[in-house]
Amino acid sequence: MATVRPRPGGQVLHNATGASEQIAAQIRVWLEQQQLTAGERIGTEQELADDFGVSRPTMREALRLLSAAHLIRVGRGRSGGIFVARTPSEGMSRNLSESIALMLSAQSISMGELLDARLSLEVPIAGRAAVNADAGVVARLEQAIADAEGHQPGTEPFNIADSTFHAVLAEASGNQLLFALTGWILEVLQPTLVVKISPRVDAEAILAQHRAILRAVRRNQRLAAEKAMAAHIEYLVQILDEGE
Repeated sequence: MATVRPRPGGQVLHNATGASEQIAAQIRVWLEQQQLTAGERIGTEQELADDFGVSRPTMREALRLLSAAHLIRVGRGRSGGIFVARTPSEGMSRNLSESIALMLSAQSISMGELLDARLSLEVPIAGRAAVNADAGVVARLEQAIADAEGHQPGTEPFNIADSTFHAVLAEASGNQLLFALTGWILEVLQPTLVVKISPRVDAEAILAQHRAILRAVRRNQRLAAEKAMAAHIEYLVQILDEGE
């Protein structure tokens, strides 16, 4: 018999924080604790309202807050209910990506600033990945490099392989927050950067930089991995500056 997962529920306090905000916060914590995956059913609006001892309008507002944060989706019909859309870390990553995309569109932040932020974020990630890397991580990085070979920057195969390489490193860092924070790099920065600089990027230079990172990761050399990642991003900064 399949295990029935308990639904979230808890006490709603009468204080300065509204009931809907309290419920949304409790459900966020519950989603993280239960380690649910996208598509899993939480319950119905009425069931959740009963669990928390609140009215359906109050629960509906809490669910609206969670939906706006990309954490849940509401299914309609006889098989409907409340379903997990993303984990809290994935929801945070999506919100950050959307905020940065808006800033970039409004020109309140530049590509140079984003690359500088990437330098501050991905250099230590590469170092942590080198410390934590096992044979599986090395194999995935090797495959990403192989998948990019023979393709030009800006083409779909190269772009997918490039994103995969950096995503594997972020995952291998062993820090879920750092992994979530890199979402905007792959969702916002990379596509925009590709449009701006791919015609001037040397594919072999990128692959050589990736191989240098891989070499350090394979040998579990933290400082070498950080140095190689810094050189990689600084190359991108140089290409961007040359086109300004």
